[in-house]
Amino acid sequence: MSETSLPSSNLDAACFQIPSQATLQPAKVSTHPPRILMLYGSLRERSYSKLLTLEAARLLETMGAQVKIFDPEGLPQPDGAPESHPKVLELRELATWSEGMVWSSPERHGAMSGIMKSQIDWIPLSQGAVRPTQGKTLALMQVNGGSQSFNAVNQMRILGRWMRMITIPNQSSVAKAFAEFDEAGRMKPSAFYDRVVDVMEELVKFTLLTRDVSPYLVDRYSERKETAAELSKRVNQRAI
Repeated sequence: MSETSLPSSNLDAACFQIPSQATLQPAKVSTHPPRILMLYGSLRERSYSKLLTLEAARLLETMGAQVKIFDPEGLPQPDGAPESHPKVLELRELATWSEGMVWSSPERHGAMSGIMKSQIDWIPLSQGAVRPTQGKTLALMQVNGGSQSFNAVNQMRILGRWMRMITIPNQSSVAKAFAEFDEAGRMKPSAFYDRVVDVMEELVKFTLLTRDVSPYLVDRYSERKETAAELSKRVNQRAI
């Protein structure tokens, strides 16, 4: 495109691109199982967010996904340990490995749990000029001790956007979670269970649809104008 055909003189012709259907066709279609990382937000011995995660993991595996679940036990508070801490390295390696994620948190005081937020905070926005979560899919779930609420999933949805993830439209909120699991920890048949199936099905579909073109989907004009060094400097502000 020539500079004379640009709609504004503010645009940099070298960096401006017109989206097209052709560029959404991947050069090579991945055939490996979708790689899904699952995080849950409680350390209780009988954690309902963990039980919900395990139930969802079984569904994902039945749908053909490869699933890994991160155990938050032993993860230090953000800034309370060096980035070389083994649990931090484990979490970050899993985040890099994954093509999609599931976050499952209890709602506490009208918000996600501190354990859930700590895990998300340890996943860096950038490693050099590469964002380990950018363009990856995300599904959200929460459990409630009482009536149904959506505070935790709504909070996590904001975080997913901030992490530049493709957060799927559907979500799960399980009310009175203590009554929705049997003694063996399996979820009972219910409308809540059916919604979990819906959410996992949608996650796999979105992951298959976007994983080969996610770099293009999140490619931005403003960042094409920056050099890798400038981008790294902007998103790694250690003084904050």
